[in-house]
Amino acid sequence: MNNPASMQDMVKHAFANMRGRLTPQAPLGPRTWFRVGGAAEWLFQPADAEDLAGVLQRLSPELPITALGACSNVIIRDGGLEGVVVRMARGFADITVEADGIIAGSACLDATVAEHAAQAGLSGLEFLAGIPGSIGGAVRMNAGAYGSDIANVLDWAEIITRDGSLIRLDNAALRFGYRRSGLPEGAFVIRARLRGIPANPQDVANRIAEVRAARELSQPVRARTGGSTFRNPDAETSSRKAWELIDAAGCRGLRRGDAQVSEKHCNFLINLGNATAADLEGLGEDVRTRVAQNSGVSLHWEIKRLGKTEASSQ
Repeated sequence: MNNPASMQDMVKHAFANMRGRLTPQAPLGPRTWFRVGGAAEWLFQPADAEDLAGVLQRLSPELPITALGACSNVIIRDGGLEGVVVRMARGFADITVEADGIIAGSACLDATVAEHAAQAGLSGLEFLAGIPGSIGGAVRMNAGAYGSDIANVLDWAEIITRDGSLIRLDNAALRFGYRRSGLPEGAFVIRARLRGIPANPQDVANRIAEVRAARELSQPVRARTGGSTFRNPDAETSSRKAWELIDAAGCRGLRRGDAQVSEKHCNFLINLGNATAADLEGLGEDVRTRVAQNSGVSLHWEIKRLGKTEASSQ
């Protein structure tokens, strides 16, 4: 959008009847787990699905729009995000427990859904206790850990498309793959139904405790970090996991400014205090280069990098 006045008019029209909150130049860094990044040109927190659909129906397709959830698996670049950033909040945090599953809003934290499943005596969702982030992001990237993933438990997801249409997609329609889904471009996950198996609540709670203990032992959960930085390679490419390739390339503890490869788990990046988004992304690229030189394997980012570099925003 090269004409600020034109963009102002588009925004004014699209958000004229909203019930949520619209904030110009909203800092995004404090909302991310890494605590880095620039501002959203406009940050919209819709009141509910109807509010979001109405805005999308009026929003010009020329206007860039980005969905953000818990911001646990994202680096927001230092120049921030152009256009409208939509962040799901309280209006998308309902949880409904059924006899053989849970319907969870996209803003629900994965760990919270696991806890509700335990209380209801539903097994099969314990792995969510080991995944940082929210259900919307988990569906979008087919999040997984500790032997399971979203593709194994999802019955359906409701989405709102870029034109404001509400659609329910079943598991097959989402075309899940390793750390990816076939969600339509520009779609927003509203809620999802996850299957559970009736079980003894204490047994489920014990399994969740095991998952949390394993995560605490192996990952830098108390640091300014995100989820896994790189996807594990395909079996045809390498039999080793991403962290093994990173370790073998001598990257454990590697630093760029205040960005560091975790000593505890070298597929995690850490902000030691004053890192910038450029430091973190640059460090990740350093790791990719060293791994490629050492093993010939090209690692692919699992963490999303969004927005403009600081230089391009000036």
